[in-house]
Parts: sequence; C-alpha cells; structure tokens
Amino acid sequence: MKTRLQIVHPGKQPAPARNILEVERLSKSFATNGSGKITVLQDIAFKVRRGEFLCILGRSGCGKSTLLKILAGFMQPSTGAVRINGRPAARPGPDRCVVFQEDALFGWLTVRENIAFGLRGRGITRREKERGVDRFLSLVGLTDFGNYLPAEISGGMKQRVALARVLILQPEVLLMDEPFAALDAQTREEMQDLLLRLWSELAHTIVFVTHDVGEAALLADRILLFDHAPGRIKEEFQIALLRPRQKEDDGYYALCRSITAKIKAL
Repeated sequence: MKTRLQIVHPGKQPAPARNILEVERLSKSFATNGSGKITVLQDIAFKVRRGEFLCILGRSGCGKSTLLKILAGFMQPSTGAVRINGRPAARPGPDRCVVFQEDALFGWLTVRENIAFGLRGRGITRREKERGVDRFLSLVGLTDFGNYLPAEISGGMKQRVALARVLILQPEVLLMDEPFAALDAQTREEMQDLLLRLWSELAHTIVFVTHDVGEAALLADRILLFDHAPGRIKEEFQIALLRPRQKEDDGYYALCRSITAKIKAL
C-alpha cells in the first residue's frame, strides 16, 4: 500500500502557539521582624506558550512555591506583573487552577462530590454535571470509586481526585506545586504517566514546580532552573527528547546529569 504524501505550502503552515502566560520583571520581598526585608524572588521574567508543559526546578527555598502563588493570584508581587492572554492576573480566576502537594479534599464529601464541587453556581444542569463527573472519573481511572470517601482511598487516588476536581473546571493554565512529592516511588511514576496522558488529551498549559531533576526531565517541554537567595532564573533548558521518554535512554540520562551539574554549581 502506497503512502500518500501531503504537500503543505509554506504560507499554510500552522501558526506557532501564542503565549498564554507572561511574567514581567517580577520580584517579591517580605518584611522581617526588624526593620529590614528579605527578597525571595528577583527580576523573574518568562513566557509560556499555550499548551506548553513548563517545569520550574530548583532547591528548596528558592521561591518556587511563592512564584506559583503569585501566578495563581493568591499573593501579590512587590514589583512586576503577571498576564494571562495579555490581561493582568492579579487575583485568582477560573482561568487558573492549582494542584498542591496536599490533596486538600473535603473529607465529608464522596469522590464524586469532591470532583463536582467547583461546578456549583456555573449554571449547568444536573445531568450535565453527572456526565462531566463520569468523564473525569474515567480519565483518572476512578470509575469504581465515585462513592468512596477520601479516608477510604490511597494517597495516589486522592491526588487523582484532586486532578479531576480542577480539570473538570477547564482552566486554561494548570499550576502544580510539587503534587507528587509525598507519594511513594511507584505511585509517583504512575501519577506522572497519568498527568502526561491527561495533558496530551486535554491540551492544558501546565506550570509544574518540582525539586526533582528526573521528574522535570521526564515531564517538561522546557525547564527553568532557579538559583536561590534570592530566587532568580539561572538557566533555561529546552528539552528536545522525544515522547514518551524512557529513564533508561542515554539522552534522558545525559540531560539529568547536565542539569544536576548546573545545580551543584549554584
């Protein structure tokens, strides 16, 4: 059977993805107990393309989580600005959702009720809500656990629920603050695989904070390596490895080794 070739003229090539998130000359300082202040973030500037998977990588204390709170609108920068689709994003909004390290589920609600919680007041019918919950239960592999309480499921399952609960809201940008750090190694790998499948299917833009080099190299299209005291972007890595990535591959190992060397030199 012959393979048919499609000729694409230069003028008809797909346009490059637009920037959805822009961080402009952002700094954050906190007052100390005395009369001074401590600068946690200094002169942070970067852009994120629509549909990109960006990892913020750095040691503990480099300001990664503070940056994520500012991106979410939970905290205001001392200087600089955050823009979503060109508009100021100084407050929390439905275009951004956050997944934390702790699942933060409502213990008195079932898995189904936790996933559906954010849909309240959105003007959708009960049937539409049920269909949406069913879809995301299936996407995260929890179809048979909808009527369980959080106390009755494992830590990995709780994070699946936490993912479904924000993804059902259809945010444009998903912000993730070391969401798998508390999980055991096997469950963590399963959650990484699940996140990549969901990202591929739903095409969200993801900003993922981690201190794990291997995790960043496995997940990211691009990595921003943060220095500390104060937190600054030290280096940017554009990841050219094909997906799905395998930890046994020479390219993956070489990338991890290169990033680790950069971190040790900080």
